[in-house]
Amino acid sequence: MSRRAAARRFGVSECSVIRWDATRRATGSFAAKPQGGDMRSRHIEERHAEVMAGFEAESDQTLDELRERLAGRGIATSTSALSRFFQRHGITRKKRPATRSNRIARMS
Repeated sequence: MSRRAAARRFGVSECSVIRWDATRRATGSFAAKPQGGDMRSRHIEERHAEVMAGFEAESDQTLDELRERLAGRGIATSTSALSRFFQRHGITRKKRPATRSNRIARMS
C-alpha cells in the first residue's frame, strides 16, 4: 500500500505516514521515541569541574548568585538546573550550622 493510501485508510495526514515510514527504515521499528525526562543535564555535567569551582569559591551564596557567577564564565544555566545538579551529586549546604535547642527538659 502506498503512503498516501495508508494515510487515507487510517485517517491521518500523509506527512505523518511519511515520518513513520522514515523511522521504520532508519530503526527497523515503528516504536515511538521516548518522551519527557531530562534532556539538558548533560550540558551542565560536561562543565562539572567549573560548576564545582564556582560553588566552592564563596561559602555563602545562593543558587541565583552561583548562576550569575557561572554566566560570567560563559556557562548559561538556570537555578533549577543547578538545584537538580547538586541533588544528583548529593551536595547540600546549609546557610546556618545546626544548633542545640535551648531547653534541657520538658516544660510540663
